[in-house]
Amino acid sequence: MATRRPTPKLQEATDARDALAAALTQAGIQLPAMDVRTPWGDVLPDDMEERTADAAEGLRTPASARYALVHLGVCSAPVALALAAVIARGAAR
Repeated sequence: MATRRPTPKLQEATDARDALAAALTQAGIQLPAMDVRTPWGDVLPDDMEERTADAAEGLRTPASARYALVHLGVCSAPVALALAAVIARGAAR
């Protein structure tokens, strides 16, 4: 079965996740479970079996979703505080 390219919205969410992960890494922060998710009802019928694999995480995401969300997952209190501090410093500039 051939793998199709992700829809523009799914690609946009994947690119956003990667950019956010890179920025967080530069700030010394790593969220343990960042991924891209689509709503259950948004998978198009022709894509029920065909899926694309996220190479970094091995996650399976529908290729035909009409929109996708960057899921930041959960993090420890110290990571949340570090993230808040980085955001506050950036907002103060």
